[in-house]
Amino acid sequence: MATTLTICSSGAVPSSLPQPSSAAAEQDCRRQYAPSVWGDFFITHQLCTPEELLSMQEKASAKKEEVRRIVLDAAAASGSDGLVRKLELVDALQRLGVDYHYKEEIDALLRAVHEDHHDHGASASSDDLYVTSLRFYLLRKHGYAVSSDVFVKFRDEQGNNSSDDVNTLMMLYDAAYMRTRGEDILDNIIAFNKSRLQTMMESTNLEPDLAEEVRITLETTRCRRAERVEARRFISVYEKKATRDDTILELAKLDYNIVQAVYCDELKQLSVWWKDVRSQVDMTFSRDRLVEMYFWMTIIVYEPYYSYSRIMLTKLVLYMALMDDIYDNYSTTDESNIFTTALKRWDDKAAEEQIPEHLRPFYKSVIRTADKIVAELKVQNNKNSEVVREVMTHVAESFHAEVKWRDEQYVPADVDEHLQISLGSIVAMQVVVLTLVSLGDVTTREIVDWAFTYPKIIRAVTAMARILNDIMSYEREQASDHMASTVQTCMKQYGVTVEEAIEKLIKFTCEEAWMDIVQGCLDQEYPMAILNKVVRVGRSLDFIYKREDSYTLPSNLKDTITSLYTKPVV
Repeated sequence: MATTLTICSSGAVPSSLPQPSSAAAEQDCRRQYAPSVWGDFFITHQLCTPEELLSMQEKASAKKEEVRRIVLDAAAASGSDGLVRKLELVDALQRLGVDYHYKEEIDALLRAVHEDHHDHGASASSDDLYVTSLRFYLLRKHGYAVSSDVFVKFRDEQGNNSSDDVNTLMMLYDAAYMRTRGEDILDNIIAFNKSRLQTMMESTNLEPDLAEEVRITLETTRCRRAERVEARRFISVYEKKATRDDTILELAKLDYNIVQAVYCDELKQLSVWWKDVRSQVDMTFSRDRLVEMYFWMTIIVYEPYYSYSRIMLTKLVLYMALMDDIYDNYSTTDESNIFTTALKRWDDKAAEEQIPEHLRPFYKSVIRTADKIVAELKVQNNKNSEVVREVMTHVAESFHAEVKWRDEQYVPADVDEHLQISLGSIVAMQVVVLTLVSLGDVTTREIVDWAFTYPKIIRAVTAMARILNDIMSYEREQASDHMASTVQTCMKQYGVTVEEAIEKLIKFTCEEAWMDIVQGCLDQEYPMAILNKVVRVGRSLDFIYKREDSYTLPSNLKDTITSLYTKPVV
């Protein structure tokens, strides 16, 4: 998903492997990627025995029904206390990562909360800023177009919305990020309260745990957090709360460890597959990032029942990243043209007839893996199975187009023009399409066609991917031949420095992209089950590019992956 490179200090392709042309070899020698952090670790890694897993599953099954009764009891509660109970329960279940067990119950509960507010208007409104903020946050998150006017009555004499209570202020701040374009009241809440939260965090009056919550809120607002990462963190936070429900806490721990075992089993399968691929294909030119790619795809489809989706996406998007490295790193312009033409034909014989020798094993591997996935989807009666081939050829064409722009030294006039021509080569749209295809019957061909047209919500995610990638890879890519980035284009457009260009791109383009994502969910052109996957692609980008390009520089992800896949919750 990223066109990100580091500089090569030494090392050509080993002589025992097929050699690239002299031009490609010369280009390849300029770049070197850090080796895999994980190697074959997950082939032998085992979290628990089958007997231990079965025991956890039996305990979790009983706890699930106990929690279901808690949810149903809360849904039946009335009055202001009942409203707080409902909202805080839903919020806790979501942050603990167990809400997927209760989708129908949670949908019904929030629908009732929304209908009560809609039917009774002001009389159903809370006079509590915390409750109003939490309700606004949850309803918008679930696609209910509640008005931001609910915050008007909480303005002070200066026209600001704020609070001296830290928890209320954090909730208000998080709620405001569920904004769309033109919602000045929410923009003002964020602008005014960011510095207040910063001051509170630095104050010695706050307990360390609460100060940490403020820090995390400022770093990543709640609606943008990667859900499994947040679940791991929030289980520990919830355990310390005096108001915790021990039944819910126990389920959260059991469920986390059970799902963790599912992930490790999938990583084992993928690691065996990847080891076989590496034995047949020269990978010295590329980023060896199987585990990191799996983690990335898990952010998008984390529920345990989406096992095939995660495996399918990991394989295909990993090949996209390898294709990116080939077009950038391991082929001449003529060779990339031959490779693209052959892939469009989707003909295994093309490898022998046309493909340069050093690219043949990779080409065959792409065709073979994609064909196998198409066959597996057909066995599942997936009506969109052939879309897999469409996506892979679309990716190749997008990468090849970028090579031509690079060779022409084309610099777009402005950022909008850049995005018009460069969205395809960041492959976020293609990842969305493959994710939707993997879901099965919920995704119609109409939805697939819609996604291919870059509707506003998908264009927003794709633009964000392009800009975050360009920002994080800017310095590295200046040392190699590369198409002008959005950073360079923004500098040229506004006559500003690198730092000023980056600030503009984040403040305007990325934040506006998130507003369009929220708007897309409120418009509900398609079911939330579809739209939520697009939102999660956005969350995955926010996480991967938070401080650095964590895919290209995997040491940044090591602690997170260690926590998620090797250490059970106790």
